[in-house]
Amino acid sequence: MSTADKSIVADLSLAPEGHLKIDWVAAHMPVLNTIREQFEKEQPFKGLKVTIALHLEAKTAYLAKVVKAGGADVTITGSNPLSTQDDVCAALVEDGITVYAKYNPSPEEFKALNVKALEWKPDLIIDDGGDLATILNSEHPEFAENLRGGAEETTTGIIRLKAMEKDGSLRFPMVAVNDAYCKHLFDNRYGTGQSVWDGINRTTNLMVAGKTVVVVGYGWCGKGVAMRAKGLGANVVVTEIDAIKAVEAYMDGFAVMPMIEAAKVGEFFVTVTGNRDVIRGEHYEVMKDGAVISNAGHFDVEANKPELAALSSSVRTVRRNIEEYKLQDGRSIYLLAEGRLVNLAAGDGHPAEIMDMTFALQAVALRYVNEQYKSIGSKVVNVPYELDEQVARLKLQSLGFGIDTLTEEQKSYLDSWKETE
Repeated sequence: MSTADKSIVADLSLAPEGHLKIDWVAAHMPVLNTIREQFEKEQPFKGLKVTIALHLEAKTAYLAKVVKAGGADVTITGSNPLSTQDDVCAALVEDGITVYAKYNPSPEEFKALNVKALEWKPDLIIDDGGDLATILNSEHPEFAENLRGGAEETTTGIIRLKAMEKDGSLRFPMVAVNDAYCKHLFDNRYGTGQSVWDGINRTTNLMVAGKTVVVVGYGWCGKGVAMRAKGLGANVVVTEIDAIKAVEAYMDGFAVMPMIEAAKVGEFFVTVTGNRDVIRGEHYEVMKDGAVISNAGHFDVEANKPELAALSSSVRTVRRNIEEYKLQDGRSIYLLAEGRLVNLAAGDGHPAEIMDMTFALQAVALRYVNEQYKSIGSKVVNVPYELDEQVARLKLQSLGFGIDTLTEEQKSYLDSWKETE
């Protein structure tokens, strides 16, 4: 059966536009191109089945093609119903990859597509948010009988995986790609920082300069969002539950206050916590008329939508990816992209050059877990530092930069505790 016969996509005739998108990002992903050349020669995944669940847009598509170039039989599905691009899905089918994804399916259909991608019992997985791992560990363990392990993309997924490991339900090794230095230092900070504002700006077409932006959470993603908001001329407020991060935000030049106080002054809100209900009823009740709420966390639970709806007399779509909640007292609160990831549901996600490093990490991490799964066991492990550094060195090489190396005398000095002449 051909990949077209097996796949479930919206419209195969959209493939030409999808190929153009994939070709564009491939031309701007030199690190992944180098790894693709290695994979083509060494065939590390020859004869293996790989299932990928990521935001299914052009950069992800190119990662899937790189894994396929390493000898794998690849199936891919989406990790968010609003970030899937139908033309990219169609192009991947033409490239020999089985696709189970379409833009904006119902919640039930979205889940069914994820399950469908696992039915063929993959040897390896790449996950985003822990959805595949959750299905394999709790709902369909029979699909995991061949599974050697996988790699996880995001903070939310690692939190879920560590919870599985803690209670003994994790059945296979997973590499925490998100925790690699090249991921959270660059992807989470610079990628999220830029792409969140890309999504907000193209969706709202509103001025940011002079406005008050509330960033909810000051992890690596929150730092990036706050930094870019400041660069756009905004007055930035940070809310936190971690005292150390709150002090850091203060020393970075931002106001720090509890959410109930920030809700009164904010004009744009961006949630980046990975937790639920960080904006809820009590906050909506004191927000300014015209407040704009967006989310950059993996799931659409950070802003409590049922409580917002309960306070509203009407809800209408006023612009693509903008819902106006008209409160009973006449104020309007605007929710972007249904509270889903604004940078992907209302934009194209991180820049290609950023995802070049992140997806290079995914590729080498997948190879690592395939080679070491027996010794790793059923637990969550970090990307080995040497692989992290390898990706950084390839990035420097692609930029035409060089760095210094230690002399033997310097190495000896650092390794010794004795005084030297």
